[in-house]
Amino acid sequence: MMGLGLLGRGLGYTKFLAECGADLIVTDLKSQSELESSLKELKKFNNIKFVLGKHRLKDFKNRDIIMKAASVPFDSPFIKEAKKNRIPVEMDVSLFVKLAPKITLVGVTGTRGKSMVTMLIYEILDKNLKNRTVHVGGNVRGVATLPLLKKIKTNDVLACELDSWQLQGFGEDKISPHISVFTSFMPDHMNYYTSTGLSTSKAMKKYLSDKKNIFKYQKKGDVLVIRPGVRKLISKGLKSKVIEVKGDTFQQENMACAVAVAKLFKIKEKDIARSVKNFKGLEGRLQHIKTINGVKIYNDNHATTPEATMAGMEILGRDSNIVLVTGGADKKLPLSHFQEVVNDYCKAVVLIPGSGTNKLKKLKNVVKVSSLKEAVGVAMRKARKGGIVLFSPAFASFGMFKNEYDRGDQFMQIVRHLR
Repeated sequence: MMGLGLLGRGLGYTKFLAECGADLIVTDLKSQSELESSLKELKKFNNIKFVLGKHRLKDFKNRDIIMKAASVPFDSPFIKEAKKNRIPVEMDVSLFVKLAPKITLVGVTGTRGKSMVTMLIYEILDKNLKNRTVHVGGNVRGVATLPLLKKIKTNDVLACELDSWQLQGFGEDKISPHISVFTSFMPDHMNYYTSTGLSTSKAMKKYLSDKKNIFKYQKKGDVLVIRPGVRKLISKGLKSKVIEVKGDTFQQENMACAVAVAKLFKIKEKDIARSVKNFKGLEGRLQHIKTINGVKIYNDNHATTPEATMAGMEILGRDSNIVLVTGGADKKLPLSHFQEVVNDYCKAVVLIPGSGTNKLKKLKNVVKVSSLKEAVGVAMRKARKGGIVLFSPAFASFGMFKNEYDRGDQFMQIVRHLR
């Protein structure tokens, strides 16, 4: 097990394999104290050996399988060692797909929109499909997909959010979902893809190549649902049917993707419409939390790229008197246009620390702070009645926070105590 982590997915499939009686070595670059919450959940198992704070080449020999966490670099010397020793390298979702009974797999990817589309698909199908059980998995907080093997049955449906890392596993195994959705493609994760020495242009090609595994191995009878901007990325000679949706905004296009999938399952339009109307959205995605003294507070924590933050500002509008709380760890993405848009939309900007924040040299009306709590306090003092405080980081969470979810949880906790 390469990479236990703190998000819950690594913990989930480690626990599952331990329950199955596997002889496990769990290795992670994080220390014992950093992994305390995950390790506590595994204390009862005596068939797990932990190697923490480092990886060792000798652990990548004489094993039947290596389970690779999503963030492990694709050219890791330890993965190369496993392959040299002809040991299969597996990932959570792709291994599940190979071992599961005959089910319908709905896979969703995209730089932006995949979480919302996945959950909306799940809710529509779960509420309206008769005599079929619907599951959700993939890149979902705290949800490991492999343990679903304990309860999934023939003819069930799995709606699965698939990031570019999980799709590396699909590429290795030359598989694609039966129904695929590709929402968008923009620069992202360049810190990961350039860490191996690739130039920015080659890193973008590798990122796109991983994303394309969502449809690359589809067969005749499979379906690919896309937003209009993705059409130019589709390979010629694709065997599956392509459905291109329409909409006036990216939110409408994302909803149209979910609706198109629901129609493939013969769900009535009135039932689809009811489920869409009742869909409450997701935490951390342009989520209105509360209004204090006439100031609306929005949590857009999952906007981890400049494009995502710009999209949120465009939805809220130029006349919203936005005070933006942003900043974080560098992902090696272009920032010039981002700074222009922020200056155009925002009356003030509050910057939290980070290597990416340090590259923002052209922003106007800026206040730099040392903590997220201080940032929220400053933003609320600068906001005026009828205006908006928007927390939209535009960068990764490394450094100040354990992970992206920890950052969002901290923001929600701070706002809950505001009066």
